Amino acid sequence: MIYIGADHKGHRLKSRIVDWMRGSGIDCTDLGNKEYDSGDDYTDISILLAEKVVSERAKGILICGSGVGVCVAANKVKGARAALVTNDKQARLAREDDDANILCLSTDVVGDEDNIGIVKTFLETTFSSEERHIKRINKIKEYENKS
Repeated sequence: MIYIGADHKGHRLKSRIVDWMRGSGIDCTDLGNKEYDSGDDYTDISILLAEKVVSERAKGILICGSGVGVCVAANKVKGARAALVTNDKQARLAREDDDANILCLSTDVVGDEDNIGIVKTFLETTFSSEERHIKRINKIKEYENKS
């Protein structure tokens, strides 16, 4: 399952990505916003999506103007590994090296077609499971589990 969400700046791109995923046979759930709302807050959708991704061991996609806001908010959820990605190489490395479970996209910096390519790369790439990457992720988990 792929969860997807966006604020008002990412609403149009989210719709395009949902259409592309469904047309490609990729199972996705649109968490919203379902309708354009210029007064929405990226924090609400980011936290909701990150909680779903972590609890269901799924993947997610978040979109806002810069990509930074959704990334910062999602990473506040324990177990979320959200990555702001602006090109295919970053998308591949986010999955291979960091086992990122949430892809964050920017509508202000990256064009729609490039963003769709980034989504494709992110979804097609698996975690390398190399020991050095596992060790680093475990250090993050240990830190998250501190009281």
